Amino acid sequence: MNELIVLIAQYLLYLLVLIAAGVWLTRDRRGKASLAAEAVVGLVIVGIGIVLASHLHSDPRPFVHDPHSAPLFPHPADNGFPSDHSAAAGLLAALVLRYKRWLGAVVAAGAVAIAWARVAAHVHHAQDVVAGLGVGLAAGALAAWLVHLLVRRVELRGGWRRAESRMESSS
Repeated sequence: MNELIVLIAQYLLYLLVLIAAGVWLTRDRRGKASLAAEAVVGLVIVGIGIVLASHLHSDPRPFVHDPHSAPLFPHPADNGFPSDHSAAAGLLAALVLRYKRWLGAVVAAGAVAIAWARVAAHVHHAQDVVAGLGVGLAAGALAAWLVHLLVRRVELRGGWRRAESRMESSS
């Protein structure tokens, strides 16, 4: 069972990234641009959210707090709040949910599994992973909103048509 916990805690995130990449591949040119922009903006927001949250609250990792609670894999004894893995998984869930609901639900379930496994592996407390998931989901929603505003603004100015006609004429 410990091997499964470690596998989920450390490596499931890579599978979620592959699923998100697969969703990106199925989009048309405009959808690819939107999803890519949302991912980049979302990553920036996640980074800012993690830094802000970690400065507002400090939570020693379970194995630091209780030396008898050994982690299932080597991990630095730094601030565990919020969970970076859970934040990244939450962001992926939010982004995929926008484009493919059923696949987004799968990614969301994977995000919850990662959060559970990080607690079960004794490298985070429950509050760390809940905060991480919240940061990731909020970053995804905010990124989608910001990119939508930017795209709308460019469309209102006729920028997409000019950009597309330049690309077509250069081909």
